[in-house]
Amino acid sequence: MRILLISTSYPRQNDGTEAAGSFVEDFVSALSKIAEVAVVAPGFDQELVESCDGIDIYRFVSTDAALSTLNPFNPLQWQKIFGTLSSGQRCSNNAVKEFRPDHILALWALPSGYWARSAGRKYNIPYSTWALGSDIWSLGTIPFVRKVLKSVLVGAQVQFADGYDLSVDVRTISNSECHFLPSTRVLETQNNRLRDTWPYRLSFLGRWHSNKGIDILLDALMMLSDDDWEKIDSVRIEGGGPLDEVVREKATVLSRLDRPVRIGQYLNRDEAKALLVNTDYLIIPSRIESIPVIFSDAMQCKCPVIVTPVGDLPRLLREYQCGILVDDVTPEAIVDGIKKALATMPISYEKGLLEASTLFDIDKSARKCVDLLEKQ
Repeated sequence: MRILLISTSYPRQNDGTEAAGSFVEDFVSALSKIAEVAVVAPGFDQELVESCDGIDIYRFVSTDAALSTLNPFNPLQWQKIFGTLSSGQRCSNNAVKEFRPDHILALWALPSGYWARSAGRKYNIPYSTWALGSDIWSLGTIPFVRKVLKSVLVGAQVQFADGYDLSVDVRTISNSECHFLPSTRVLETQNNRLRDTWPYRLSFLGRWHSNKGIDILLDALMMLSDDDWEKIDSVRIEGGGPLDEVVREKATVLSRLDRPVRIGQYLNRDEAKALLVNTDYLIIPSRIESIPVIFSDAMQCKCPVIVTPVGDLPRLLREYQCGILVDDVTPEAIVDGIKKALATMPISYEKGLLEASTLFDIDKSARKCVDLLEKQ
């Protein structure tokens, strides 16, 4: 089977700024074991076609900032938005014309699904979509965009989503079946050496964005008592994003209080692995989420988590007992979660972590994807 994968997430620099992109790259690699694959992916300042490990990559012009972070209501950003959208469509059309796939797979529903639908109609090729939470829970709340989103989902031959709850929401919009397909990347991990006594090492890795709750976490760290900090070896805050100034300001206050908080940067794949195998509890304080890639990273590295009750995280924590589920998306709830972690040996989650890690097998995801596409 010949599959053209169209995505707005794909590494350009491999510097850790595109965690979803590294997942897509790994998924393409897994797909290439059982199908012929080509990719439409973001590039820099010119459209071009390159080859990597025998896979053709059609690069469209994209801004340094993720398309999802640009504001369509800001006229100053219209040129960047429309430039990316038009380049993506041209690249998709060209890739379909040259590669002649049997099927187009869009990651994610928008704008990739729209490009796939337009190119598919032009060359009479079926397409399918794989939705993220941001497709449905963010873009899907904008009236005009929601209408386009529905038409893209309805026209898709097969629909996938990277969360259980998200699959239900996609099904509600499209009125057709949506298959859960977990997103994960290959870390080639070594198991975390889980501790049985404090002081513990806490970490956060992700975008410094309000959706990811980094501000909530920092407010929670401010609220911890001296006795709590006696049980904490270190807190590492890694990543980057639009809340950079807020993160550094709050970290400065914590530093003045002699709290062992270290502010870092985006981590590449190997650096992320090193962080997780040397972390006793990874904190995921998200406001909105389905199943974040960093969660699957943590499960592969056998690293317990402290998570907020959003998306599929409550279901996963209840099913696998792989960490601590806090009661609410607030600093106070995060404080309670951290206190509970400090009183719980990470090694007590070893069995649940091992079981949870089996859910995130990228080769199984690729096989399931191809099997469903071939049945159409």
